[in-house]
Amino acid sequence: MTEEVRQDAIGRAWEALVATARRTAAEGLVVGTSGNVSVRAGGLVLVTPSGVPYDRLTPEDAVAVDLDGNQVLGDLAPTSELPLHLQVYRNTNAGAVVHTHAVHATAVSTLVPEVPLIHYMAAALGGPVRVAAYALYGTDELAANMLRALRDRTGCLLQNHGTVTYGDSLDQAYDRTAQLEWMCRLWLTAAALPGYSPSLLSRSQLREVEEKLQGYGRPRPGI
Repeated sequence: MTEEVRQDAIGRAWEALVATARRTAAEGLVVGTSGNVSVRAGGLVLVTPSGVPYDRLTPEDAVAVDLDGNQVLGDLAPTSELPLHLQVYRNTNAGAVVHTHAVHATAVSTLVPEVPLIHYMAAALGGPVRVAAYALYGTDELAANMLRALRDRTGCLLQNHGTVTYGDSLDQAYDRTAQLEWMCRLWLTAAALPGYSPSLLSRSQLREVEEKLQGYGRPRPGI
């Protein structure tokens, strides 16, 4: 790969990252400069910088680190949650990570150790979504707690903090974040009705969904 091609790939990845970060703000998943987004670009990880509103980011603001956390591109400081992002990349095949402070998901993180099975879309995240134990933001402790909650999952909640999801692409990671926030909102809405307890799916019912999702979106035999 020539240097020109490499720079073009980084430029396109940064453009997509900024678009995703702005989407989290536009759709109410973050407020101000909270939350952060990252994406793989070859052997590098592009990340949103710390403390800069997403609508002010330009191509010249691109920030990248290697998997050891060494900054190799940009003058702005990487997000304070860099340890969290790097733990995901070091331990999974993630192509992108989205971290938000989504209101309903954060509220649920203060109430239960696991998101109740209110909807079958939990299967799209690998199963019941766990809540990682609280730790100070930006710390290795928080990153380690998150990694335990992500075992065999593609998303989790951070207690009294927010959400983390990852995927093969920015679009997939973002979609998982949006689905997680929607499920949390659904459970809170149903559980708020006095005198009623929402029905929940069983683990066996969820496994049926997981099996069915394995063929979702694939061409039919013979096509």
